[in-house]
Amino acid sequence: MKIRHALTQSVTFLVMVVALLVLVPEGIMLVTGVKTPAMAVLSESMEPGIKKGDMVFVHNMSNEPFHVGEIILFKVDGFEHPVVHRVIKVHEHRDTGEIRILTKGDNNSVDDRFLYASGQLWLQPHDIIGRVVGYLPYAGWPTVFISESYKMLLNGRSTTTPEVYWVTM
Repeated sequence: MKIRHALTQSVTFLVMVVALLVLVPEGIMLVTGVKTPAMAVLSESMEPGIKKGDMVFVHNMSNEPFHVGEIILFKVDGFEHPVVHRVIKVHEHRDTGEIRILTKGDNNSVDDRFLYASGQLWLQPHDIIGRVVGYLPYAGWPTVFISESYKMLLNGRSTTTPEVYWVTM
C-alpha cells in the first residue's frame, strides 16, 4: 500500500512539474506578447545601465509610440539574435506618417546604423520585438558562461561582441 501511495505521489508530482514547465512559459508569452520575454545580456554595449550578465525582461507594447531614451529589443537582417539598445531618435515622416527609429548602445561611440541591414539607415516598427521593462542584475551569468564556453569551443576564441544575444528561458 505504501509503495502504491509513493508511486501515485511521484507521478502526480512529475505531471505537475511538466504542466508548469509548459503552461508558465505559454502564460508569460500571452501576457507579454513576446515569444521569449527574458534574455541574458552577453556584452558590455549597454553599460553602465545594463551590464553584461544582467537578465532583461521584454514586453510587446506595439500600440504605444516610441520615445527617445527607452530601451528596445529589435531584430536585424543577417543577425541570428535580436539586439537590445536605446532609442536615440524617433522620426515621423510628414507625408506618410511612417515611423523611423535610430538606436545606439549606451557604451558604444556611434549609433547602430553599422548593425542594420545593408542600406538600412533606420529601424521601422516591424523591426521592433519589444521594450525592455526591467532587469535583474547578475541573473544572466549562468547563460553568459554557457554561451561563451560553447562558442569558445566552436571558435577557439573570445565571443564578446557589440550586440546582445537572445536567450531562450
